[in-house]
Amino acid sequence: MKIAVLLKMVPDLVEELEVDASGKALDTEELKFKLNEFDDHALEEALLLTSEGDDVVAFALDGDGVEKLLFTALAKGASRGVKLTGTQSHGSGGQAAAFGAALSDGEFDLILTGVQSVDDREGQLGPLLAAHLGLPCISVVTGISLDAGVATVNKEYSGGVMAEFEVELPAVLGIQAARQPPRYAPVSKVRQIQQSATLEELVVDSAGPGAGSEVIAMAPPETGEGAKMLDNATALLEVLRAEGVA
Repeated sequence: MKIAVLLKMVPDLVEELEVDASGKALDTEELKFKLNEFDDHALEEALLLTSEGDDVVAFALDGDGVEKLLFTALAKGASRGVKLTGTQSHGSGGQAAAFGAALSDGEFDLILTGVQSVDDREGQLGPLLAAHLGLPCISVVTGISLDAGVATVNKEYSGGVMAEFEVELPAVLGIQAARQPPRYAPVSKVRQIQQSATLEELVVDSAGPGAGSEVIAMAPPETGEGAKMLDNATALLEVLRAEGVA
């Protein structure tokens, strides 16, 4: 069994977000990035599915912090880490084209990605990648079992409704949650892996058909007039009288 897991760096949402001078993107100069939490669940699910002799290969697009990201994936149990470089456009369409180029040889039995990324919430990478590769796709997956080239997949719908599907491999699955919380890789183990392992590098070109949407403007929420805290019911009554409603 060979499983590809697609990983993405996203802004750490505890940081203050600012729009750059173009008005179309976030200012990333001082922004910290981390692994997309849904991709972390995809990696965990892949590791749970494998046994001795199986391969889990982590792929990530080149960018700040991506090498540490891939070394961390190796420290958690991935067999190989592959950094994709070359001409790559932003957005799910460009990312799908880049990953599609890297995975076009049909080497993998299963391709896992997070159901969405926390920076755009589009949830389109899995379906677009499946379209590039001509493979079936199921998203919002919360559990997978494998048997004789068929995956039995648990999918969650809105309202907590669950469904079970069978899909023939190879396939693309968007992971909502792994069957257990993602494992932790100690810093010491990551550093050890950095000294002993080597990342692979693959040049891809995401130019070509694909997709999607383009951000034409981005702005922080408009600030309203705010709220006034009232001490008691008498103060509330005075406000209502002033507004002519009491």
